[in-house]
Amino acid sequence: MRTLLLHSETDSVFTCMTAVKKGEELEHNGAAIRAASDIPVYHKIAKVFVKAGDEVYKYGEPIGRASADIHPGEHVHVHNVESSRGRGDKQ
Repeated sequence: MRTLLLHSETDSVFTCMTAVKKGEELEHNGAAIRAASDIPVYHKIAKVFVKAGDEVYKYGEPIGRASADIHPGEHVHVHNVESSRGRGDKQ
């Protein structure tokens, strides 16, 4: 099983297909990334730097905005992304 899944080349995150330990070096198509923390299976890891306030992309579409700067290798979840999917209060 592949450890990282990339849905679209424009995505700013990978999906971890296995649990990842802090410091583990991962590879996707020849590019290496080191996990900054433990990341649970099926959670996201940053592929690229995302500045606070910028959109985070998965599936080739924005899934939310970064609530803090996110560096490559960081766990991407509710602690650093505010979801914009499925919200009726934001258009």
